[in-house]
Amino acid sequence: MRLVTTRRATNLTGLSTEQLREWSSRRALIPADIQNRGRGSQAQYGWQAILLLRIALLLKDRFHVELHAHRGLFAALRKALGTTSFIKLRGTSVAIYDCETWELIDADAADEMSADAIVVQLDPHLAVLAAEFTMPGPPPTGQLEL
Repeated sequence: MRLVTTRRATNLTGLSTEQLREWSSRRALIPADIQNRGRGSQAQYGWQAILLLRIALLLKDRFHVELHAHRGLFAALRKALGTTSFIKLRGTSVAIYDCETWELIDADAADEMSADAIVVQLDPHLAVLAAEFTMPGPPPTGQLEL
């Protein structure tokens, strides 16, 4: 698994270094994959942690969600992302129903939802991560030439 340092993680998430440390160490909302080992070493983050940090920032900035109340949600999402391939996430969204209830849904299914939820489309976030972590891009559209 490829990991990025704190410096690169701040660029990928839009968080300041202080916010990133606060969220991943002090408040432990979304822990780093490898914590720093003291002065001079940096924490390291995998694509799942970066994706969750981007979602958390969106929830905080756009919807003014209190992140600490959603700590369990982030832990459950991280566990699920650990067993889900990057490619399988293409074309999906995360529907967040409350502080602990969520599901991955097909991006087109958001219009058919029967319950209220905050729906976060993953493709814009995955596009950023694909470039940094050398993950496969979206499949080509249309028919390939022979």
